[in-house]
Amino acid sequence: MKTIKNITIGALVVAALSVISLTAPIAQAANTFISIGTGGPTGVYFVVGNSICRMVHKEAAEGRKSGRKHGIRCAAPSTGGSNYNIGQIGEGELDFGVAQSDWQFHASNGSSKWQGKKQSDLRAVMSVHPEPFHIIVGKDSGINSWADLTGKRVNIGNPGSGQRGTMEVLMAAHGTKASDFKIATELTSSEQSKALCDGKIDAYGYTVGVPNAGVSIATDGCDARIINLNSDVEASLVNDNPYYAFATIPAGTYKTSSKDVTTFGVKATFVSSAKVSADVVYELVRAVFENIEDFRKLHPAFANLTHEQMISDGLSAPLHEGAVRYYKEQGWM
Repeated sequence: MKTIKNITIGALVVAALSVISLTAPIAQAANTFISIGTGGPTGVYFVVGNSICRMVHKEAAEGRKSGRKHGIRCAAPSTGGSNYNIGQIGEGELDFGVAQSDWQFHASNGSSKWQGKKQSDLRAVMSVHPEPFHIIVGKDSGINSWADLTGKRVNIGNPGSGQRGTMEVLMAAHGTKASDFKIATELTSSEQSKALCDGKIDAYGYTVGVPNAGVSIATDGCDARIINLNSDVEASLVNDNPYYAFATIPAGTYKTSSKDVTTFGVKATFVSSAKVSADVVYELVRAVFENIEDFRKLHPAFANLTHEQMISDGLSAPLHEGAVRYYKEQGWM
């Protein structure tokens, strides 16, 4: 069994209980344990990883009359997010991970934060849901645009997270430095909404699928708002980078969303390493797509997923050979 670094004991206990509750007794097949890096426990990445594990366990034949005798056992604990997951996959500490499409691109190409650290073995498996970048502001913060963040207490995200990376890209594009904020905090995604509602920060940036329970804590709990990010700066980012696109957070998504919010965003993608067995990747991909209707029901952000999008959108690293095998069998490639 692999050792996963820097993961809380509580998260491992949750993951272990998930495995116990979802798996059948071991029978003929030799067991293979796989680990999936996710994100904060209130974020959609955590749901993605555990939903995939659920599909893998659902397909397992052990102890049942029918199914796949793959012997795969899966855990998806909370982790630091996109860049952490990519790094730990490269170190062999994680087998799979969820990552923003922009950080998949940079890691695969050795650019941005990954300059000089190109992840040549990084492999794309599939993409999942769209992830608009949110700037969420306190009810009485007086913040209505990016410019209004100057002099405010802003959470830029924990190091290693995709939200931190995207926040830094946006800051650079706007010519904003951390010192321009009254305070720049490094809270995790599970801490930031409470901090906003408690009056400890005025705003935070968050790259996440819609809707999100963590965002709801702020919007529904203390009337926080989401502001537009649709200036020429964001337009340049979208025009210059294939992994970005404009996105809409529809009116009514949250209590305070009285109008559509226009912002930009990325895709959540699922990645692995060339060193992970093609048979294991094949079984995981097969489990998701053979049970896609069940998968779509596990989070509102998954409701409109299609195989056409999932095997192409936001995937800049080479596709893993195990995924390619399944996609070709289905006639999708």
